[in-house]
Amino acid sequence: MSGDYNMSMRKFLKQVGVTSQQAIEDALRKAGDPAGKSFEAKMVLTIDGLDVEHVVTGQIKDGDA
Repeated sequence: MSGDYNMSMRKFLKQVGVTSQQAIEDALRKAGDPAGKSFEAKMVLTIDGLDVEHVVTGQIKDGDA
């Protein structure tokens, strides 16, 4: 795999991480006071032309949840 693909993937994944965190933080602010609550999260990655569907699940929770 070429270095160009590697750099392109890293740039894409950084964008996904940064924008996803911003979206989660905005949603938590809009939720009011979500202290003590936890939320199930799912991220789905698809890549057109490569037959890729990668699913990551997890939990986003307050330290007290």
